Amino acid sequence: MPQQHPMSYILFVILSIPALWLLYVGLSGAVQVIPHLAAVAWFIGAAIIAASLRIADQWERAVVLRLGKFTELKGPGLFFIIPVAEKIAYWIDNRVITTSFKAEKTLTKDTVPVDVEAVLFWKVLDPRKAALEVEDYRSAISWASQTALREVIGKSFLSDMLEGREKIDIELQKIIDKRTIEWGVHVSSVEIRDVLIPSELQDAMSMQAQAERERQARVILGDSERQVASKFEEAAKTYQNNPIALHLRAMNMLYEGLKQNATIVIVPSTVLNTMTLGDMTGTVSLAKILSEPASGKKPDESVQSKERRF
Repeated sequence: MPQQHPMSYILFVILSIPALWLLYVGLSGAVQVIPHLAAVAWFIGAAIIAASLRIADQWERAVVLRLGKFTELKGPGLFFIIPVAEKIAYWIDNRVITTSFKAEKTLTKDTVPVDVEAVLFWKVLDPRKAALEVEDYRSAISWASQTALREVIGKSFLSDMLEGREKIDIELQKIIDKRTIEWGVHVSSVEIRDVLIPSELQDAMSMQAQAERERQARVILGDSERQVASKFEEAAKTYQNNPIALHLRAMNMLYEGLKQNATIVIVPSTVLNTMTLGDMTGTVSLAKILSEPASGKKPDESVQSKERRF
């Protein structure tokens, strides 16, 4: 509840100036007509007027009770009440208010204990109901939110809470708003901040996710091999019907191998014969042998003991 506004004290000081002057005149004896009681009465009147002054901010509404009965809502701005007969029971804030709440060790539908933290955004639409229909609307909203959160957790699976938070937020907002609308309070939205699960379950979920990634990798690899095999099958059919293309492909493979490695490549003689390169490869091999230093063997024996090289 707001404290007394400084304007009340200023007003009391201003209204007390005539009383002080009357008291000074009475004490000096210059004017015998004005009694001392007039100054005291003026002080009392100034105090009553100052005490009746109230100022509400733009976002506040004052619930005024007269002899215990609701009278009206006052504010914002300057207003007066009747001292002793009237009092301000509540100062209602009309702004959007945030309330954090949580549910600890609550079992989900698949019996997993979780700790859930959420934030509630709400606003008082009817200050009269908020003041008269419930004892403490702030505490009531907090307890209603926690109860609704536990109820929703008990009806949801853990996977839904981790992946589908938006649906749970909407469901919570509807449940809480239905309970608080009778108190003149409207729930704007509910947002789940965090869902905490046991560490043992976190490790198990991490292992499960890793196994799922490995499974997907193996599936992708197998599918790639299947596609490669299919392409090889198509190429084999093409080479089967076109031997010239097969020879050109073999020659290209030999060329690429020699160009990249710059070394001698051993190739079966049958392949070279099909490519009509047998004589040329023999000549090249003989030249290679003759260029090497003598090793104690005859050139004819060396040629016969080695395979054809290219």
